Formats: sequence, structure tokens, C-alpha cells
Amino acid sequence: MNRPLVGTLATAVLGAAALVGTAGSAGAAPLPGKSAHPDRVITAAPSAQRGAAAHGTGAEVQLQSKAKSKAKAVNFAGTVALSNCSGSIVRMPTSQANDPALVMTNGHCLETGMPGPGEVIVDQPSSRSFTVLGASANQLGTIKATKVAYSTMTDTDVTLYQTSSTYAQIQQKFNIKPLELATSHPVQGNAITVVSGYWKKTYSCNIDGFVHNLKEGDWTWKDSVRYTPECQTIGGTSGSPVIDNATGKVAAINNTGNEDGEQCTVNNPCEVDESGNVTVHQGTNYAEETYGIPQCFVAGNKLDLSQAGCELPKSGALRR
Repeated sequence: MNRPLVGTLATAVLGAAALVGTAGSAGAAPLPGKSAHPDRVITAAPSAQRGAAAHGTGAEVQLQSKAKSKAKAVNFAGTVALSNCSGSIVRMPTSQANDPALVMTNGHCLETGMPGPGEVIVDQPSSRSFTVLGASANQLGTIKATKVAYSTMTDTDVTLYQTSSTYAQIQQKFNIKPLELATSHPVQGNAITVVSGYWKKTYSCNIDGFVHNLKEGDWTWKDSVRYTPECQTIGGTSGSPVIDNATGKVAAINNTGNEDGEQCTVNNPCEVDESGNVTVHQGTNYAEETYGIPQCFVAGNKLDLSQAGCELPKSGALRR
């Protein structure tokens, strides 16, 4: 999740990973070892059998073929690169062109340090810069935050920055439209793409299922998304939007994976079911759902945690 990297060996390993399957120049992104809050590194081996989708026949294949033909092409437009993570420019279904644009990444990517368990951060000043990427991961320029609108690592793992640019200004300057947050629960089996602006790389797989509670160190996340083994995300992909290929909307936000097979430790999340049973899946990676976020924003892209239907954590220590 947030493992510091030291020495040239770690740099070399991440550098090699960046060269495989990149859509642009990985050298344009700073190495995590250079960041004040570097992201986690995942080195686990995938399981070829677990979560693999079965191949249908006959009418089922025809239905799958039609679904694929309707799928929207996923590229890097709307994504951003942070100093230590990935992110995206996002809009709510009710957002307007002249609203201040929002950038979404993980809570553990916050530049001032990871929020503690139970901690909720709102309206914290920020001047963080984000590199805006085009469809082919080309760097178009930067936008800047004015504040952290919301950040937490309780129940979910998300930071939402308000920027000094409106959606209209971003489109006029960069010809980039924001990604829209879905408002319905992700669907098991759906094809997804994790789009990392940091590494300029995408990961394609399916939603394997959902985890009642995902526990990592002192943090617990609810109803997390589990990927099929094809999505072997690495350090720097944290905060990447998880795109539903059929709709083109953001279904979740990439955030962690079990590296070493340890149980419930940092960088080694464990799954806890409704009965309290704990299981560990080494090499499995996860995301946090985002469909509930729009319920917490009102006109003008303003956060309102008192809105009916808003289930983002509200209690705990508020840092402003």
C-alpha cells in the first residue's frame, strides 16, 4: 500500500516493471523511491486458475460478442499522474461544465501522510499538481489543487481534490473530458480496465467478486472489489480509476494487493467474511467501490456529508 523504497535495487525493479506493456514513456514519471510518500510494491505471483472466467458456447458466445462490440474503448484520457500515485479527473452525474474539477486518488496517496483509522479529512488546503494525460498517455500539462475536499482510509481508500480549473477550462486547454463516476454497484464478472497514469500502463481483467471486509494493518475497507489474476497491479498504480469497459464509467479505485501471503499486515490485506472467517490470497489485488461518492456531493461539486444516502465516513478526527 505505502511501502518506502530504498536503494538502487528497488529502483531497478520498478523501472523494469514500467517498461513492460507501457503505452508511453515510463521515464516521464518519477520513480516512487523519489517520493516523500512512495506507493506500495506488489511482487506476488498470479494464480492462473483462481477467478478465471469460463468460456461459453452457442447463444452465450453470441451474447458475449454483442457485449464486447458495445464496450467503450478505454484509454488514458481523463487520467492524471501524481508524484507517487495515479489518479483521474472525475465528475459526478450532476456536475456542470463551470464547476471546479475534482481529481480522485487513494487516501494513502495524500501528500501530508496517510489518514489514520477513523480519521476523516475535509477542506484541507492543498497546492498539489497533477499531470494531465491524453488518450495515448502523452503529457498535456498540469492542473493544481486548491484543497483536499475529502480524504479517508476508513471503510474506503479515497482522496478527492478540488482544483483551480473548471471542467470547461480543462476541455478548452487540453481537449480532455472528465471520467464519470458510476452510481450503481459494480457487477461480478464485468470486464474492467485499471488505468495507471503514473506508469502510463493499463491492466485488463474482470471483477472476480466482492470482499465483505478487507483488512490491512490498522485499516478496514468494506465491500472491496477483488480482481481476477490478470490485473497484477504494482506500486504507483494506487489511485488508478477502474473503468467498467461496457459503460466507460469509473466503477472503483485501485488500492492494494497481497504481496507476501502474510495475514492482515501492511501490503498484505486479508479477506474477512460476514462470520469473521479470515482468508489470504497471495498475489490478489483489490479496489474500493466509488458508486456511493456522488451521493455526497451537491450542486457546484460541493461536498455535503449530511446528504440523504451519503455513506462516506463522517465521524472520527476531522483535520482541516
